[in-house]
Amino acid sequence: MRRSLVSVSRLVLAVVAGAALLVLQAQAAEPDDWVHVSRALGGAGSIDFTPHGTQPGLTFELWNSDNCVGCHNGSGSSLAYRPHSTWAGSMMANAMRDPLFLAALDVANKDVPGVGDYCLRCHTSDGWYGGRVVKAGAGQPDNDVTLGANACLLKGSYEAPDGDSDYGGLSCHFCHRNMAEGPGGEPRPGNGAVWLNDTDCDGTGGPCRYGPYAYSDSGPQPPHPWKKADFMSDSAMCGQCHDVTTPDTSAGPLKTLKLADGTDTGVPFPIERTYSEWQRSTFSAPIGGTSCQACHMPISEAPGTTACSLGGYPNRSGDLRVHAFVGGNTWIPQVLKGEYSDTRSIPGAWEGIGREASFDQTVQWARELLQSAATVETAVTGFATPGAAAAGSLSVQVKVTNQSGHKLPSGYSEGRRMWLNVQVHDRNGSLVAESAPYDPATAVLHKDPQARVYEILQGIWNHNGTGACDTTDGSGLPMFHFALGDCIAKDNRIPPLGFQPATADDPNGYEVRPVGAAYPETEPGSGTLVNYDTVPYRFVLPAGAVGPFTAKAQLYYQTSSRDYIEFLRREAEANGTQGENLMCAASPDRPFVVGPKSRTRAEYLYQLWNNPSDDPVQPGYGKSPPELMALGSAGSGEDWIFIDGFEGVAAAHQGSR
Repeated sequence: MRRSLVSVSRLVLAVVAGAALLVLQAQAAEPDDWVHVSRALGGAGSIDFTPHGTQPGLTFELWNSDNCVGCHNGSGSSLAYRPHSTWAGSMMANAMRDPLFLAALDVANKDVPGVGDYCLRCHTSDGWYGGRVVKAGAGQPDNDVTLGANACLLKGSYEAPDGDSDYGGLSCHFCHRNMAEGPGGEPRPGNGAVWLNDTDCDGTGGPCRYGPYAYSDSGPQPPHPWKKADFMSDSAMCGQCHDVTTPDTSAGPLKTLKLADGTDTGVPFPIERTYSEWQRSTFSAPIGGTSCQACHMPISEAPGTTACSLGGYPNRSGDLRVHAFVGGNTWIPQVLKGEYSDTRSIPGAWEGIGREASFDQTVQWARELLQSAATVETAVTGFATPGAAAAGSLSVQVKVTNQSGHKLPSGYSEGRRMWLNVQVHDRNGSLVAESAPYDPATAVLHKDPQARVYEILQGIWNHNGTGACDTTDGSGLPMFHFALGDCIAKDNRIPPLGFQPATADDPNGYEVRPVGAAYPETEPGSGTLVNYDTVPYRFVLPAGAVGPFTAKAQLYYQTSSRDYIEFLRREAEANGTQGENLMCAASPDRPFVVGPKSRTRAEYLYQLWNNPSDDPVQPGYGKSPPELMALGSAGSGEDWIFIDGFEGVAAAHQGSR
C-alpha cells in the first residue's frame, strides 16, 4: 500500500507542485485515501477552479432579471410565451434556490475545499460575476474562500425578489451578454466559463444585449442597447453550460478519466455530456437536424404573440422562442413554489418571489416533454398456459425507443434515472408477475434480476481497494462524490438517433460511449448505434391463474432517487456539516428565516423529500415522484389488445397459445 501511495503522491505533485506540502500532510493523516488527497488540492484558494472566461470585476455589472419584468413579463394568455414569465418557473431561473444543488454543494466543498467556486459560477451568475463568491474582483481570490465557496457571501435570500438577491439563478442579462468568442478572438472555453460582452455598445453607455432579431429604423426600438447575433440561435450557445467537465483548474484538470482496468486516459473527466451527445447524433446535421432550442425553447404559435408587453412592437407569432428551458424535473419546481413563492406569513421574511403560475407551467411543460421523449412497444414472444397444478409462463419483448436529441436520460447524473416497470395481469386484472416494482411510500425501486434501469453511475476508481470503479462506500452504500469522480461504472442510457460515439477528437468515444451496455450498430462497421433498447422478459404464471393475460410495460423517469437523498444527508452527518445559518454566521444578511435555517442543507432537503405534505413544521413534497413517460401493453389469449403510447390507439391481434 505504501508503494501505491508514493505513486499517487508523485502524480499529484507533478500536476500541482504548489500544493505539495498540503498533499503530503493529507497523506500522512489519511494514507491511500484519494478523498483526502483531493481535499488538499483546494487548500485555502491555492488552486483557481475557474481560471477561464470572463472574470468578476465587470465594467458593466450584470443587471438582475427583475429589470426585464416591466417589458418582458406575461400574464393570462401571454404567460405562455413572454420571455420572463416562461423563464421564471424554470430551474435556470431558480438554480441558486434549488435545495438539491445546495446539499450537493456541501458535499463537494468537503471533498475538495473551495470547489464551490466552480459550481456556483453556473448557479448564480449575478453573485459570481458580482464578486460575491470567492473572487471579489479581476479574478483574484480575495474573499474568504470557505464562506464564498459555501455560498455564504451572496446578496439577499431565497425568498427575496431577484432585484434584491443573488438567488435568481442564471439571469436574462447573463445569457444575452454571452459572446461567440472572447474579446481577443479567444474560443469559447466551455464548462460554463463564458465570455461576456463588457464594452460600451455603440456609444450607448452600456453593453449590447444580443438576440436573434434586428429592428428597423422606422419602428420602435428596444429601450436598451441591442445587437443582432446569429450565434444566439445556435445549439453551441446551450453547449457552453451543458457539457460539464471536471474543473479545469489553474494546475490542469482536477480529475482524468480512468477505464475499468485503471488505465488513465488523460481525458478530463466528463461529468455531463448532453451537448456532445446531441453533436454526435442525427439531430446536429446541418440539413434536417434539430437544434437544442427547437425542443427546449419551442416557437410560440399563439396569435398575437409579442416579446414585449409595450405596444407597437411586431407580432412574433411563429417567430418567438418560448424561454421554457424545461427538462424532466417536475419535483423541484413544486418545492420552490411551496417554499418561496409566498412567505408573507413568516416574520422577517420578504414577501416571496411569486411565480406560482410560472412554476405550474414549467411542471406541465416538463411532463409534456417527457411524454414525447420515448415510445414503448410490447410484444408477446412465448406463452405456456398454466394448469391447475402447474405453472405456466409468458415471455414478452419490450422495445424502448429514444425520440430525444441526446441520451435518455441525459444531464446531471447523480440520482437521476429511468426504468421499465413490467406487470402481468390475469383475466380478473389481478397482478400475477412484475419486474421493477416501485413503492411510492418508501421510494424503493426493487431491482429484480430482469429489472432494466437506465442511468449513468460515476465513481472513484479503487476507492475501496477493489481495483475497480467503486460506486459504493466501504459499507456498501451508494456514494455520489461529484467532485471526485474519475471513472464510469455504468452507462446504459439509450443513445439518440444516429449516435456515433467516436469522433476525430475522441477516437475511442471515451466521453460519451456506453459502459457496461451493448447497443448494436445500425449496420456492421457504420459506427452508428441504434437509438432503442430491446429487453426480453420471461414471467412465471402461477398455477391456477386464468387467462387471457396482459403484460403492461411502463417507462418512468425520476429526478432524484432515495439513494441520492439519503447519501447527501449521511454525508452531512458524517462530515459534521453545520446548519446553514451557523455555517454562514459571519456573512451578511444572516440569519435567514426561510430555507434550511438551523438545519443542514441536506437535512432540509431530506425533510422536503420525506415529510408528509401536511406536516405543520416542514411540509414535504413527495419523494421525487416518478413521472410516467410512455407505456405499451400486450396480451395472450384468443384476442388481445395492443396499446402503444398515450394516444390509446388500439388494434386487435391474435395471441400465442
